[in-house]
Order: sequence, then C-alpha cells, then structure tokens
Amino acid sequence: MFDVGFWELVMVGVIALLVIGPKDLPRVARMAGLWVGRARRTLSSVKEEIDREFKAQELQDILKKQARSNPLETLIEEPRPAARSKPADVTSTPAPVSAQVPAGAAETAKPSADQAAG
Repeated sequence: MFDVGFWELVMVGVIALLVIGPKDLPRVARMAGLWVGRARRTLSSVKEEIDREFKAQELQDILKKQARSNPLETLIEEPRPAARSKPADVTSTPAPVSAQVPAGAAETAKPSADQAAG
C-alpha cells in the first residue's frame, strides 16, 4: 500500500518531536496507535464481509448451474435402474413352509405338549 522505509519513519519521528515536543509526544503516539488499530480492525472487518459475500455469490452460481444442468424434477421422474437379480423360476417347487418361517418364529409356532394332547 504505502512504501515507507526506515529513514522515512525516522524523519517523521524527528519532525513530530520538534513540532509536538517531548512532553506530549507519548500521548500523541498512543492516540495515533489507537486510531491505526481501529482503522486496521475496520478494514479487516470490511474485507472479511466482502470475502463472505463473494463466497456466497459463488455458491449461488454453482447451485444455479447445477439446477440448470440436472433439475430436481427430472431426477424424481426418471426411473431408477433396477438392481434386482434374475426373477425366480416359476416352474420350480416352492420352498417348504418351515424354511419360510424365521428361526425365532418357528419355536413359538410349535404347539405345546398340552395342546397336542388335548
């Protein structure tokens, strides 16, 4: 931004010492430092806000581009490819009933000895 070297700062310091005086120079330097700090914080805040806006705009552009290339309606309406295996052979014999009942359910489905006798 500004190209200020060592000798320029020395010259500003000497002139400030002569103009302001040794008594008030520390107070003026402190106030100048506070103002420079406030200016830097404000500049940093504005820069971060601008960066945030640019990123938000880029994200909106990406979303718009993606919506144009592959709209949601076509995604919903397109049939999904079936990932099924071959259909079962109709001519084959069906599996026994005991094979179709889950293991835990088979034990509860058996009649008790009292029901079988009575």
